[in-house]
Amino acid sequence: MNAPATSPSFASLLQDFFCQWLTAQRNASPRTIASYRDTFRLLLRFVQDRPNGSLSTLTLAGLDAPIVLGFLDHLERDRHNSVRSRNARLAALKSFYHYVASRDPAQLPVVQRVLAIPRKRHDHPVLGFLQSTEMHAVQEATDRSTWSGRRDHVLLATLYNTGARVSELVSLQASDFAAGPTATLHLRGKGRKERRVPLWKSTARLVLRWLVDNPGTPDRPLFPNRDGQALSRSGVAFRLRLAVQKAAHGCPSLRGRKISPHTLRHTTAMHLLQAGVDITVIALWLGHASPTTTHGYVEADLAMKKRALDKLVEPAQRRARFTPSNDLLGFLDRL
Repeated sequence: MNAPATSPSFASLLQDFFCQWLTAQRNASPRTIASYRDTFRLLLRFVQDRPNGSLSTLTLAGLDAPIVLGFLDHLERDRHNSVRSRNARLAALKSFYHYVASRDPAQLPVVQRVLAIPRKRHDHPVLGFLQSTEMHAVQEATDRSTWSGRRDHVLLATLYNTGARVSELVSLQASDFAAGPTATLHLRGKGRKERRVPLWKSTARLVLRWLVDNPGTPDRPLFPNRDGQALSRSGVAFRLRLAVQKAAHGCPSLRGRKISPHTLRHTTAMHLLQAGVDITVIALWLGHASPTTTHGYVEADLAMKKRALDKLVEPAQRRARFTPSNDLLGFLDRL
């Protein structure tokens, strides 16, 4: 008789998940792999900090649903992660448990309990964006007498023109800029999707002048830090925050507002929408997988809603005095 097959260890399952499944078979993007890696780093550190949390003896049974739920609560409670971040970490974990189910069916009871953990519902706030005057004030707040100020001025103009995600912006290289009658930038988006976005002539001149003043190899970062490396996402957010704080002195509507690089992406979309650009074109511009994602900008545009309301004839209404009824159940049924 053949000896029963032994279950692979948790360590080998995790290594094979990254090296074989994500990299060799799925050809996942570097950003996806980095996101999944960070999820497991946080999870293993959470387990390690628990009593008897030795990673050398950790098994999949030691990562059952209660542990995963505790980890998700830890993200929100102790690390102050948003519900969106919590759900993203859960999605990464579920991808691993799906892989485990195909590799080791004996672990199905553990796998099924984790896969049964639902995504947490959350509020969907109205998208924030800047008015044209506010966007102009932020761009003009950069100090162009310094090297970093000139870089920030080009960077903010590029963000507003392209509506790029901050991850797309920081990965830009000098060779991604194509000059010509219609200058473009080559953006590499989520899920290995690539697109070219046209630039206004004013933006193209700024980028071209920046490249001339900062020569180097074609693969150099378009927006480097002082060490010549690509700016980090947190670096872009910090430089934007400085510009907003300075702009708020002359533009009071910016005071006290939380403005992130993604706010500029929303701003680009809203201004395109208000200019009458078709929503499917905006979806292509932003690199959305579906125009459904872009419909959120319509929801946020009060001016568009007001114009639609103005086209309707306001119904004439008669004022009626409310008379309390003894039929309380009937009242509730008519609500």
